[in-house]
Amino acid sequence: MNSAEYLADNPYARFGDLAVNATVDSRKTFIRKTYAHLTAAIYGLVLIEFLYFKTLPLDNWVPNLFAERWGWLALFGGYMLISWIAQNWANSGATLGKQYAGLAGYVFAFSIILCPMLWIANHFVTPIGTHSYSAITVAAVATLAVFAMLTAVVFISKKDFSFLGPILGISSLVIFGVILLGAFGLLNLGTGFCMALVVFASGAILYDTSNVLHRYRTEQYVAAALALFASVGILFWYILQIVMSLSNRR
Repeated sequence: MNSAEYLADNPYARFGDLAVNATVDSRKTFIRKTYAHLTAAIYGLVLIEFLYFKTLPLDNWVPNLFAERWGWLALFGGYMLISWIAQNWANSGATLGKQYAGLAGYVFAFSIILCPMLWIANHFVTPIGTHSYSAITVAAVATLAVFAMLTAVVFISKKDFSFLGPILGISSLVIFGVILLGAFGLLNLGTGFCMALVVFASGAILYDTSNVLHRYRTEQYVAAALALFASVGILFWYILQIVMSLSNRR
């Protein structure tokens, strides 16, 4: 079998060996690229949100968005659609360029749905000791701490958390249904729900980080970065809501 036939039968072979089976140098390079792309995606998100706050009339748009239930549902639905397309692009056997398009598309979609939440959170400060800090800053630091701890657990233990996949899949369907019921006013989604989602996102980070070591191929660093970014984004979203519930309005 020649190389063209092999690639036709094994479309993911173009992305190298599984990281767990690769040489030490190849595995280290893959991990470094994955987290470099994750960091770039986070910085990109921060830059986009900064531009939103500097250029858009959010003081007029956001209250109107939340005043209309259908406006928020349309925004959420658009985010789900774009993120589904982006993740399919990034995880497909497509070209590296298409994977980058998937990562960029997901970051953009998340920036849109996150912007109203940040606008609200910007009106809260969190008292810690004798000082008060922005709720956004507190949530960001807490998210970074949780992410670092979970990452350390996986890399130190080298445990395969792939068993979490079916649990997370079923949980995500249940969560989506609960969110829809809450959007229609049929359920009151309070702090307890946010805490449950923090646990869910933490499980997703364990699962995705484990996949970096055990499931991805050495040239799939863009797809791996997107999976981690999605989980970190969910974690930040719900930690921010918990922090706001413990904060005071400016």
